Amino acid sequence: MSRWYQSSTGIRIKQAAELLFWKYKKALAGKLENSHYSWFYTTYFSLSTNDYQNKSVLDIGCGPRGSLEWAEMTALRVGLDPLAGHYLKMGASEHKMTYVCAGSEQIPFPDGTFDFVCSFNSIDHVASLDETSREIRRVLKPGGLFLLIVDVHDYPTLTEPQAIGWEFIQTYFPDFKILEKSHLEALHRGHIYRNLKAGKKLPEDSRKTGILTAKLRKPA
Repeated sequence: MSRWYQSSTGIRIKQAAELLFWKYKKALAGKLENSHYSWFYTTYFSLSTNDYQNKSVLDIGCGPRGSLEWAEMTALRVGLDPLAGHYLKMGASEHKMTYVCAGSEQIPFPDGTFDFVCSFNSIDHVASLDETSREIRRVLKPGGLFLLIVDVHDYPTLTEPQAIGWEFIQTYFPDFKILEKSHLEALHRGHIYRNLKAGKKLPEDSRKTGILTAKLRKPA
């Protein structure tokens, strides 16, 4: 496929579209809520807040809602997003989590910084899956957890230029231990979290588009 999204013009267009989306969401709701996140970081992945006690957490492609506001028990909670500077102006500056303006292809933290790296509905937005997967592996501590939620689709869009297949884990994280994995049907188009709540599973050999979720452990 064309690499237009990696050009400076492509990046500007993509980021403008994403920022417009969030501004629309905020105008529609008045305030960007974040109370729904805690369930997905904990119960959905068979975790509790105790598992996050004094741990370090990185959320890749965090958006402006305050995805880690629930995680007051952590030692470090970071949201990484190329649009983080804009999000702070939209009200994210009121959040207690730390926002870092950077892409996932060059995460500005030392090796083995994080106990948890999370990508919820974001890894298909990145410019490079190869570079992003290498960076996730680098900043995650040995034995740390990678939590993944991603749309599986074989077509690029303006804001989701990466076509993600069901074989994503085997391709990019073959040495990580799969602790949990689900193939879910996309019953509600454009509502990834509603689809997770619905939890309608697809057969492992299904070629339909849907949602892939996984809890993976980096080798110790």
